[in-house]
Amino acid sequence: MHDMNEDVEKKLITEEELDRAVTDIAARIDADYDDSGRKLLLLGILKGSVVFMGDLMKKIRRPVEIDFMKVSSYTGTLTRGRVDILLDLRRGDLHNLDIIVVEDIVDSGNTLSYLVNYLKLKGANSVRCATMLDKPSRRKVPFTPDYVGIEIPDYFVVGYGLDYDEKYRTLPYVGVLKPEIYSTR
Repeated sequence: MHDMNEDVEKKLITEEELDRAVTDIAARIDADYDDSGRKLLLLGILKGSVVFMGDLMKKIRRPVEIDFMKVSSYTGTLTRGRVDILLDLRRGDLHNLDIIVVEDIVDSGNTLSYLVNYLKLKGANSVRCATMLDKPSRRKVPFTPDYVGIEIPDYFVVGYGLDYDEKYRTLPYVGVLKPEIYSTR
């Protein structure tokens, strides 16, 4: 069996650093929504956000609901600049929801910028974004996440839900993938 760790050039963020970042984001969310009087919905963007969202919802003290959307804006390692909604959010109570879109990483900003506007147009009371990783150096549109775990340089990273070709999501840390793994395709 292939050891995925061998494909990682270096460990960028440890499990402990990830846990501290999730704890910090959860505390900020609790403070921001403590007395809103509305339902709080964590809206995970499949598939990469699942690990982060699972950890985040366990640390938020106030009641939260969860739901998911599936969108596509990448082909391989390249963003297409277009967002396709593959699984939409269908609820009749959007006007009474504060939504936090949960994403694994913000890169170009295209997907989240689009989704925030889309959800507001659908009638959500408020929409914010929480991301574990932020790569502002890759931004193509003016977008700043509301809650950021860790800002990272422009590396191709995997682990903690992030994948390459559906592999590496289960690594408990965030690592830099060796270029020869993704540049040979």
